[in-house]
Amino acid sequence: MKLFSCQSCGQHLYFENVACTRCGHTLGFLPDRLEVAALKASWDGLWRALGSRHDSHRYRMCANSTHYEICNWVVPEHDPDPLCPSCRLNNTIPDLGVPKNVTLWQRLEVEKRRLVYSLLRLGLPIQPKHENPAGLAFDFLADSEPAFNETGKVLTGHADGLITINIAEADPATRERMRQDMAEPYRTILGHFRHESGHYYWDRLVRGSQWMDEFHRLFGDETLDYGQALERHHTEGALAGWPEQYISAYASSHPWEDWAETWAHYLHIVDTMETAQQFGIRVQARVGDRAELRAVHSFDPYAQGDFQAILNHWLPLAFAMNSLNRSMGHEDAYPFVLAPPVIEKLRLVHRIVKDPRATA
Repeated sequence: MKLFSCQSCGQHLYFENVACTRCGHTLGFLPDRLEVAALKASWDGLWRALGSRHDSHRYRMCANSTHYEICNWVVPEHDPDPLCPSCRLNNTIPDLGVPKNVTLWQRLEVEKRRLVYSLLRLGLPIQPKHENPAGLAFDFLADSEPAFNETGKVLTGHADGLITINIAEADPATRERMRQDMAEPYRTILGHFRHESGHYYWDRLVRGSQWMDEFHRLFGDETLDYGQALERHHTEGALAGWPEQYISAYASSHPWEDWAETWAHYLHIVDTMETAQQFGIRVQARVGDRAELRAVHSFDPYAQGDFQAILNHWLPLAFAMNSLNRSMGHEDAYPFVLAPPVIEKLRLVHRIVKDPRATA
């Protein structure tokens, strides 16, 4: 994630901010420029970005900001869609007649916008399904039963471009309980979005493509019965010795899940590294067993063509993050080990993402 600052007063901003806490300016994320900007209202209800070199560019607030205060993205003046590029991907939103659903939806949208930011940075195709049958859509649904569990009526998952998220995942207490029940070292809303997007982009970028032979070599045969594989995983557990071949226990359940988990970790890595770079910090690429913190000025993981360069910076950075977390009494920020086969899978994801055909 980029580091943003207010064009009016220089205050550092978070990606989610809607107003500057120092000068009070209204803020909006400009998806056409991938920037959070301080905005100045025009007489006709539109907005201009302060300090913009494109004075003719004007914006209006996303309708989900105007009506629900749920979004901080803006829409270019001449775009006919009332929703921003992130919100227009929604197929179903929660029942807002249930008071707590507004808060849960807001949390989901914050993390979805982080996913969409990464997809835009990578230049990947991201079209609403209602505009293109091959596009992407989201359903945010709630169980009708009072208790949330993995076998409830609403299952988080992907099918033919439609990603379904059970809104109970946005409840921290529920999510933590499920994390412990499922023996997962890591379970976050953003992790769900990134994982499910991996299923979508497997369909979009890998299925039936020139990448299938390499996919089979590294991930296995995806034609294995998916339902049986998941049932076996949930009843018998992960494959023996899974850490030597997979990024997570769940990745060992089926090649599709292995791909989706690996895809999610690729997004974890490049976005976290961009954040570190934006703060002027990296951990120097490992030389032997030594690593040191130092400033960096030009390492953009989203733009890197060489995956080895990303890996050389990521491994010591992850070690540093985990060490910092432990110093604060928290669990590891990145509780995973990248075994050599996992690195090769990540390398394939990188090659597919960087293939010019991926953005066509």
